[in-house]
Amino acid sequence: MSSQSSRKPRVAVVFGGRSSEHAVSCATAAGVLRAIDRDAYDVVPVGITREGAWVLASDDPEALALTPGHTPEVTDTGAAVILPTRVGDSTLTVHRTGQALEALGEVDVVFPLLHGPYGEDGTLQGMLELADIRYVGSGVLASAAGMDKHYMKVVFAGAGLPVGPYTVITDAQWRRDKAAAMDAVNALTFPVFVKPCRAGSSMGVSKVDTPEGLEAAIEAAREHDLKVIVESGIVGREIECAVLQGRGLDAPRTSLPGEIVVEAGHGHDFYDFEAKYLDEASVVLSCPADLPAGAADEVRRLAAAAFESLACEGLARVDCFVTERGEVVINEINTMPGFTPHSMYPRMWDASGVAYPQLVDELIQLALERPVGLR
Repeated sequence: MSSQSSRKPRVAVVFGGRSSEHAVSCATAAGVLRAIDRDAYDVVPVGITREGAWVLASDDPEALALTPGHTPEVTDTGAAVILPTRVGDSTLTVHRTGQALEALGEVDVVFPLLHGPYGEDGTLQGMLELADIRYVGSGVLASAAGMDKHYMKVVFAGAGLPVGPYTVITDAQWRRDKAAAMDAVNALTFPVFVKPCRAGSSMGVSKVDTPEGLEAAIEAAREHDLKVIVESGIVGREIECAVLQGRGLDAPRTSLPGEIVVEAGHGHDFYDFEAKYLDEASVVLSCPADLPAGAADEVRRLAAAAFESLACEGLARVDCFVTERGEVVINEINTMPGFTPHSMYPRMWDASGVAYPQLVDELIQLALERPVGLR
């Protein structure tokens, strides 16, 4: 961090990216740019185009909003952002076509609001680690394992946490012996959920009720990721819990659990992309969820345990199922969950007494306090 203690900490808000969740990342950035305290922080908005170009972006939250009539996108502004490439240098530089390089000053912390591959999966985190730049959220290992639903479940099971039945289909397995891959899926209990292993926001996810629809669903998932996971459907309520890193050696903090109910009559069989971001009337989001005390406590316990099993930092949202018998099964963890004011992660903390601007500030402060390098 800079020795210039008289100035405000400078936060680079990074968003967009090369994944299929580009627009969702822009919407997340819109929420954070609105909420961040400009009296406390200098803010530098940095967009990444779909082609991977880093550019100085407009500080306009309205342009980044995701609405039924508008899909936001980072465009090449002609102001290329050059990242520092050596330890001890945290200065961002801008290169405008035909002009001299322009220094933006030192960046104290990066707020990486990227969802999906090439950002949420440890790649960006590794680059920032190489430059010794602090950042919000989990490190390389937790980000990579949290992005890959296969290895996420392997870690959870290894830590003794409850996960549901699943099978994984790699690209090689699918191309080498499609019939064997289908047999492994048919051994699960239908309905099943077919998902890209390394995507989020319900991109490429299908609910399949019978074996006849399986191959098409796998091919749809492969459009987003050549590695596919198929999970047995679990009869139960979908419950989520938000987790915040503890201060110092404190244990992770958990929010009150929240519940998502997809209303009938809107054309959504589950909480898909449209229901999440474009059709708010189709879902009921409640927090705290109406759960027996024992089940609510178990959701929070398992959420904290999942956070620690992956060595997460900063924030995460843990999604669970609560069965009719009160059993809690972990579905997945999101190390950079949707972060618009209407997303479940901020809403659960708001219901737990932490308002959205306060949450943004706390995450930045946690990152500023955290040492760089091995920890």
